[in-house]
Amino acid sequence: MASSYSTSQKFELIATGEKAGLWGTVTNTNLELVEQAVGGYVSINVASSDQALTISNGASSDGRNMIIKLTGTLAANRNVTVPDSIEKMYLVEDATTRSSSHYTLTFKTASGTGITMPVGSKIVVYSDGTNINLVSLQKGYNSLSSAYTAVDGDQLIIDTSSSALTMTLPASPGVGDEVTFIDAKGTFGSNNLTVGRNSSNINGSASDLTVSTNGAAFTLVFLNATRGWAYKDKI
Repeated sequence: MASSYSTSQKFELIATGEKAGLWGTVTNTNLELVEQAVGGYVSINVASSDQALTISNGASSDGRNMIIKLTGTLAANRNVTVPDSIEKMYLVEDATTRSSSHYTLTFKTASGTGITMPVGSKIVVYSDGTNINLVSLQKGYNSLSSAYTAVDGDQLIIDTSSSALTMTLPASPGVGDEVTFIDAKGTFGSNNLTVGRNSSNINGSASDLTVSTNGAAFTLVFLNATRGWAYKDKI
């Protein structure tokens, strides 16, 4: 019987009577792959295209690394995928540059769902073999001077010194989703910030939120369909 490979991490499993004289080589290779799975690091450039990470049988692979740093200047919305059926944890850092078009960056399984990463964020996630699930999120900051549609976890530093701006809340939010808004230049009074509700209520009202206080800084959290987005904190 020939060797087989483990379902998730693709380590070589030697069959009885196989690999005579090669057990040391195979074992050492497996140990190197274990090291990659629990502490490996890879940098992936996503500037020009989506990236499909792989985990190959018995060989070093980009998708087996624990730590993944995403880089490059995005030219479109980008998806980074890991194989379906793999059960594994990842730490993913967004080190990309987002242009004024505000492209999105999503880490997901090939056929399932995943996490759309806030600008500059770091996430700890796990794949259950079907979808990518969030464990923790370290938020970054996104400096903006043009209209933008937020994703869960965004912390927006907004410059309205030249004109009033609209920041639109995420579509189809889940309970506990959060977005933070910060007046970068103290100009919300002269050039208002409008928070677009994107079909969800804000503080129980089916109306956009107009912010006209200079220096305002606040976080909205999504509660339910009736209340919608509500103030979590307000400075």
